[in-house]
Amino acid sequence: MPRLDEIQIRDPFVLADPRSGRHLLFGSTDPNIWRGPATGFDVYTSTDLQDWSGPHPAFRPPSDFWSTTQYWAPEVHEHRGRWHLFATFGHDDPAVRRGTQILVADEPTGPYVPHSDGPVTPRDWECLDGTLHVDGDGAPWMVFCHEWVQIRDGAVCAVRLAEDLTRAVGEPIELFTASQAPWAEEIRPAGHEPGFVTDGPFLHRTADGTLLMLWASFRGGRYAQGVAVSTSGSVEGPWRHEPEPLYTADGGHGMIVRALDGRLLLTLHAPNRTPEERAVFIELEEIPGGLRVR
Repeated sequence: MPRLDEIQIRDPFVLADPRSGRHLLFGSTDPNIWRGPATGFDVYTSTDLQDWSGPHPAFRPPSDFWSTTQYWAPEVHEHRGRWHLFATFGHDDPAVRRGTQILVADEPTGPYVPHSDGPVTPRDWECLDGTLHVDGDGAPWMVFCHEWVQIRDGAVCAVRLAEDLTRAVGEPIELFTASQAPWAEEIRPAGHEPGFVTDGPFLHRTADGTLLMLWASFRGGRYAQGVAVSTSGSVEGPWRHEPEPLYTADGGHGMIVRALDGRLLLTLHAPNRTPEERAVFIELEEIPGGLRVR
């Protein structure tokens, strides 16, 4: 039974499951997530967020699955009585764009099978990190990143989804770009043109009705976790960026979970180095119009 600090994981996503009395941990867990054949997605389970059972297979690609590599950032959401896994998938052929596909299962632990017909992100866009948001009218949206490697100034976008989550409805709208945040800084990695990164959007509505978005970029050469606020209360924004990141210690791709013990936890990976990355839990509290670390 591994402890949390023994599990190599990026993009951690935790689901609190009161029916089973367990927390479910998903994430990017291939030893080298950047290249080579991908395995699939696993799930770990825990009652105390420290000692975990697993890994247990949650998704293994069928033999005719279109994606071969870069299985990233799985998120699990309940919708209409079934469980939907949103995840990034890549391909060895650079002409096949990376994107978010939606999988489905009858139980949160899986097994998951393809639900959408390939990615629901635009097929000619390099995309990643799709997340589900259901608006005040009950309409499902996917918020995702249009990758900086294609457009230089990475963007966070939103697109309406069909009620059954099988496809996008209409055209994506751009919510903001990374350079609009006062804290985000340009990176200059070897082999790439310089650019501004957007990673890991996740939406959270506070008890006072404020709609927040977690998202990650870089500051001072290190991964950092930022927060944006919808000034309209709608996913369509406009979005105002908090001037300082929530977390700056080389960690990010965060999400928020209400643990079974009632604590509100920021979940992210740190440090941002393979194979050292681990899931980190940080207790939060809601304040008027936002969040702060306890």
